[in-house]
Amino acid sequence: MSDANAGKAQGAPSGGPLNPGDDAPPGTPGTGENVCPACQGSGKRAGAECPTCGGTGIVIEGIAGG
Repeated sequence: MSDANAGKAQGAPSGGPLNPGDDAPPGTPGTGENVCPACQGSGKRAGAECPTCGGTGIVIEGIAGG
């Protein structure tokens, strides 16, 4: 029996694509999704795909810690 996650670090980033507005790859510990400030979550600016979020309407940002 093999473990599909063998050798992978717990909490490691998923390695998804980065958009210009992202602080880190999706799944990075200490980050979370936020509404794109450039398009307010619509994924579009001036009738075209938002260049900040790549049309997703979300950006990955660091979460402030204490």
